[in-house]
Amino acid sequence: MERIKKLYSKLIPLDRYILKQVIEIFILGIVIFTSIVFASDTFITLIKQISMYGIPFHIALMIIVLNLPSVIVMTIPMGTLFATVMTLNRLSLASELTVMRACGISISRVAKPIFIFGIVMALVSFLINETVVPVTTQQSKTLALWSLGQKNIPEDKTNFTFKELQDGQLLKRLFYVQHCKDNTLYNVTVLDMSNKDTIQIVQSKTGGASPEGWEFNQGAVYTISTSGSVLNTTWFSDTLVDFGLNVKDEMSKDDAQQYNFIALMKHLQKNNYSDKKEKIKAKIQLYDKLALPITTFIFVLVGVPLAITPPRVRHSRGFLFCILIIFVYYLIRALSISFGESQAIPAAVAAWMPNIVLAIWGAIMYYKKVYTIE
Repeated sequence: MERIKKLYSKLIPLDRYILKQVIEIFILGIVIFTSIVFASDTFITLIKQISMYGIPFHIALMIIVLNLPSVIVMTIPMGTLFATVMTLNRLSLASELTVMRACGISISRVAKPIFIFGIVMALVSFLINETVVPVTTQQSKTLALWSLGQKNIPEDKTNFTFKELQDGQLLKRLFYVQHCKDNTLYNVTVLDMSNKDTIQIVQSKTGGASPEGWEFNQGAVYTISTSGSVLNTTWFSDTLVDFGLNVKDEMSKDDAQQYNFIALMKHLQKNNYSDKKEKIKAKIQLYDKLALPITTFIFVLVGVPLAITPPRVRHSRGFLFCILIIFVYYLIRALSISFGESQAIPAAVAAWMPNIVLAIWGAIMYYKKVYTIE
C-alpha cells in the first residue's frame, strides 16, 4: 500500500487529477453493475436453488457469496468503461478538455492515465480469475452438493414420510422413516415405482443421504411385478442407491471456472470430457480466460472517443454510451459463443471475436476523434 502511495505521489498533477476521478467513478460502476447482475441472474439462481433443489436459504446465500469473484471479473470491464466515459464526458462538458487543448495538452495525453488504469485493471481481472475464482467455484460446488445430500434429513422426527413425484404428479417414490437422529435414518422403507414393469421395496435398518446417493445398511431389496409376485430378493450389508438426487450429475460436471488457465489446458489435453459439446465449451472458456481481461483495455479504447462531447452539446451522454457499448459487446459475445459451440467457427475465434470487432471499431473512432481533429 505504501508503494502504491509513493507511485501515486510521483505522478504529475494532471494524471493525479484524472486518475482520482476515474477511480471514484470506477468503484461506483463496480457497485452498480454488480448489483444489477445480483438483482437479475444471481437472485434468480438463489430462488431456484431454494425452491427446486431444497437448499436452505443460508446455504444458498453462501453459495451466492462464493460466486461473487466470478461476477466481479465480469463487472471490472464494465466499471472501467463507465469510469472512462463518465470522467471524460464530465471534463468535456465542463470545457476542461478545451482548456487543456488550448494549453497544448493533446487528447491522447489526457487519455494516457486512463489507458494505464485500463491495463492495470486487466491484470487485476486476470489475477482474480486465475487465483480466486477457481477456489471459490470449487467451494461453491462442494457446498451445494453437500446441502443437496442433506436436504431430506429432518432431524429428531419420528414416523414420517416424504414422497417424490414424477411428471403428471404421479407417485415415483415413497419414503418411510421410523426415526431420525444425528443425520441417520432408522428403519427405512422405500417404495420405488419409477419402473413401469416392476416395483422395488427397499427395507433397511439404517440409512442416510450423501452427494453420491442414499446409503442403506443391513437390509433387503424386494423386486415385485405389477401383478404382485416376488421376482427377486437381495440381501445387503451396505449399498448405495441414487434416489431423489437426479440433479447431482448436472451439478457435479466439470466446470471450466474451477480451473485456472494452465490447469484447464492440461485438463483438456488429458481429454477428460466424454461429451464433445462440453469439451468445445471448455475450449471456448479457456481462450475466454485471456480474452475477458483484455476486454477492459478494449473498452477504454472505445470509450475515450465516444466520451468526448462536441462543444455544441451541453448534456451528458456518458451513461447511454456505456449501455450501448455493453449491449453491443454482449450481443456479439452471445452470437460468437453460439457459433463456436455449434462448431461453425473455431473456439479461439468465438472467444476473441467481440474483442476483435470492438478493437477495430475503437481504433477507427480513436484515430478520427484524436488525430484527425487535432
